[in-house]
Amino acid sequence: MDIERELIGLVPVDEGHMARLHVELVRRATAAGLVDVSYRVLDSPVGRLLLAATPVGLVRVAFEVEGHDAVIDRLAGLLGPRVLHNPLYLDGVARQLDEYFGGHRRSFDLALDMRLSRGFRAEVLAHLRQIPYGVVESYSAVAAAVGNPRAVRAVGTACATNPIPLVVPCHRVVRSDGTIGRYGCGSEAKRLLLALEADGLGATPPPAAGTTPPFPSGSTSDMASGTTTSPPRSTRSIPGGP
Repeated sequence: MDIERELIGLVPVDEGHMARLHVELVRRATAAGLVDVSYRVLDSPVGRLLLAATPVGLVRVAFEVEGHDAVIDRLAGLLGPRVLHNPLYLDGVARQLDEYFGGHRRSFDLALDMRLSRGFRAEVLAHLRQIPYGVVESYSAVAAAVGNPRAVRAVGTACATNPIPLVVPCHRVVRSDGTIGRYGCGSEAKRLLLALEADGLGATPPPAAGTTPPFPSGSTSDMASGTTTSPPRSTRSIPGGP
């Protein structure tokens, strides 16, 4: 469903007038609860990112390689057809991501809508949000942490299908042999993110086995409700074994 056509009709207007109509459309549609998904695109060091949110919170961050139009179509099928380009709604998300890429933010304070992940995958993503900035864990360590040490491949699948990368930091999960493993928009992007966080901590490589940088002060969002909780200080060390 094209919500703009439904609400304002097909009226010949100049570009400036159309922009004003769009702003008014966004305001009225949002106030009336008529928008299932709002989205915008953000330029970043790892390429153009599609950001999408529901009234509950951020629901999707998609890399350009995934095909933004295809992602929007899937969101419309899964979450509701009333999808609207609404940059203002996602300004806070965009600002926090810009701060992260600029080295000025170590944790995100955002409401999240995690309904696109269920079961074991949701458990894995909940754990990933506890891995501190600048720290890495192995896939096998994550499997053990969520209570299923043999489910290493399933952890890899959960990371690969993470609907909210960056904010839910699957890039902090690496192989037991120390190699970085795969990533949604390529291994070079994953290497860039790990280097960015190492630089932010004043270190050169990611933390070595047996070391754990302190978790920065701040808060993270509760997964479903959109409330925020202060993250605990981690005492984990980076596993070096399988």
